[in-house]
Amino acid sequence: MGHIENMTKADSMNSCKQSWLMIFLLIVFALTFNRVNAQGYHNSTRKFTDPQKVSESDWSDPVEMKRTWNAAIVRIPDGGSGMIKTSIHKIEEAIIPQDKKFPTIIYLHGCSGVWKGTYQRIDFLARNGFAVIAPISFARKKYPKSCNVKKHQGGLYRPTLKMRQNDAGYAISQAKKLSWVDVNNVFLMGLSQGGITTATFYSDDPAASVNARVVEGWTCHAGWKEYRGINAPANEPVLTLVGENDPWFQKRWNRGDCGEFLNKNNGSISIVYKTGKLRNRHELFESKQAQQTVLKFLRKHIRK
Repeated sequence: MGHIENMTKADSMNSCKQSWLMIFLLIVFALTFNRVNAQGYHNSTRKFTDPQKVSESDWSDPVEMKRTWNAAIVRIPDGGSGMIKTSIHKIEEAIIPQDKKFPTIIYLHGCSGVWKGTYQRIDFLARNGFAVIAPISFARKKYPKSCNVKKHQGGLYRPTLKMRQNDAGYAISQAKKLSWVDVNNVFLMGLSQGGITTATFYSDDPAASVNARVVEGWTCHAGWKEYRGINAPANEPVLTLVGENDPWFQKRWNRGDCGEFLNKNNGSISIVYKTGKLRNRHELFESKQAQQTVLKFLRKHIRK
């Protein structure tokens, strides 16, 4: 009996140690994950600017755009099955494979800022051979609140789209200056408000051009004309993904999909999920089905 009691006590102590270790690891993960949000890069922590204190010049202020670039999250394939996790602010400290250039995605977050899904997406893309740079528009000093996530309410500050478009163009042109970015293979991708920005972005500057675009969680229909449709030039194919019953887009003016706005002659595709769980979802990239669709599209449009 004594031997059995000793074994039971030992097992109990080991179990206790494992439980405390698990708690410790969860705390470390939570602290690490919340570090970016603690900087005000999420609706829950951002101190938003009174719209009356934001002028039109602020939308395209180079200093403001530089803030979003400097705060950008970066993922770079490491040549194996992992990745280099860094940021533009710390990019000089990162050990990047020499003489290696990567197809690169400029990834645009949604209206609520950076969340766990942001990391999920950029990490997945990096594991599959793409460098990813995710500029953070919430890093602007002047930034009004643009949505209420709990109520699925967007458009609280109409000019947010112009700000996001300026941030996207700045990020694309800056990315092409980096030694490890393949300037012939740069893509634009975004979720929700980031998807709206991806769809409507336009620039006459060749430095801000991309190979193709991926729009997640947007219908291309809106009451405001600047939010409607697709502004990609004829040589930029666009992949759009949306759930038929996306809870954000059930008003008569924003229901539908992007199909009617796409150039059918350049490889653009509109996918509407009408069955299964994706039918009712706003965020789609958590599914393997959507992930593989996006990867196939991106790889198809890599220039040799």
